Amino acid sequence: MKNNSLRTYNALIIAASIAIPIVVALLFTIKIPNVAPLSMLPPIYATINGLTAALLLLALYYIKKGNRKKHERLMKVNIFLSLLFLVMYIAYHLTSDSTPYGGEGLIKTVYLFILISHIVLSIALIPLVLFTYKHAALRAFAKHKRLSRITFPIWLYVTVTGVVVYLMISPYYS
Repeated sequence: MKNNSLRTYNALIIAASIAIPIVVALLFTIKIPNVAPLSMLPPIYATINGLTAALLLLALYYIKKGNRKKHERLMKVNIFLSLLFLVMYIAYHLTSDSTPYGGEGLIKTVYLFILISHIVLSIALIPLVLFTYKHAALRAFAKHKRLSRITFPIWLYVTVTGVVVYLMISPYYS
């Protein structure tokens, strides 16, 4: 691949990695008037997180077994599920106020640690997934493998903690 094309891909990945968190943060300030809260979405997108975690582990299993095709298909499904999660997450927050955590003491500290690490790592995950995918798509498998060793555990952590955050906050949904 030519250097200009690589620079273009890299620039698009960097732009998306900056734009997505900014747009999501800005959308948190907007509420669509006269629309019923989409309160059915949190358990759905928590399930999507759980499914993504399971499929990430399955994709790892297949690549360790040398089945690149199944690994590739599962990783494309995981990227799709992550995009689906993001759309549902935005839709929920456009129609609903954030739910405050009702726990107190040590459990609240644990919740906040999990939530904050989940959010920070989900932001960092955007360029990691996109660059990891780019390397695979360009068949630069040595670079893909090196970067996936960073991307995979972070992605798995983000998906698992997404489920944990949901389970911890769900008793406080109104």
